[in-house]
Amino acid sequence: MTLSVVIISYNEETNIGRTLESVIPLVRDGKGEIIVVDSGSTDQTVEIVKSFGAKVFIEEWKGYAAQKNFALGKAERDWILSLDADEEVEPALAEEIGQMLSSPPKQMQGFLISRKNYFLGRWIKHGGFWPDPKLRLFQRGAAKFEDRLVHEDAKLKEGIPGQLNHALIHHSYPTFSDYIAHMNHYSSLGAQMALVKGKRHFLFADIIFRPLLTFIYNYFFRLGFLDGRAGFLLHVGHAIYVSWKYMKVWELQNSKT
Repeated sequence: MTLSVVIISYNEETNIGRTLESVIPLVRDGKGEIIVVDSGSTDQTVEIVKSFGAKVFIEEWKGYAAQKNFALGKAERDWILSLDADEEVEPALAEEIGQMLSSPPKQMQGFLISRKNYFLGRWIKHGGFWPDPKLRLFQRGAAKFEDRLVHEDAKLKEGIPGQLNHALIHHSYPTFSDYIAHMNHYSSLGAQMALVKGKRHFLFADIIFRPLLTFIYNYFFRLGFLDGRAGFLLHVGHAIYVSWKYMKVWELQNSKT
């Protein structure tokens, strides 16, 4: 069996080379292909991608799920490994995937892969961030990404996925400034999703108490405090994200009246 590695990108010159380097053992010598769908990068992303021999498609941004599903449609091999541009396949995972492709289990259409999420250079092992399993390896045509504005996941069209033993490395937020920028963006998308579900009143519970309870649950009950200062900053930031999201819900509602 052969493999298509599928990635979407936009201004990922600091990450994409590391990602591509990690999958070369899976595609070299005719074992597979790399598909990158770029949405108009203005940095060196496309040049870096081409230097790895990847197939590059330029597609106007249509949203995370739509962009990823478009990329899946460009894959031509038997199995697909879908990656984010800031993820890396650890060597043990590459070896495990290679072994699976050489003798794929019958009746299995996809596999969950755990992610090691790094924040400020530290692997976050608690607070709900590990093992963080995602469906990333599946037979071509067997899965698609659900239609969500943010936090989209791939789902098998039928059947139950297996679980691989090794993990992806997710270099999510190397600086706190990166984290703030992403949370600002994601809170806007999350507000739009919340608004679609129905009109909400301006409630202090959503803006004050919901973020506080989120922090307490993740930091204390899910042992986020064991990740040190990085864990504290991560969960404070996440609580602020929740507050921002519902502030933006209120803003969107009032802009429509």
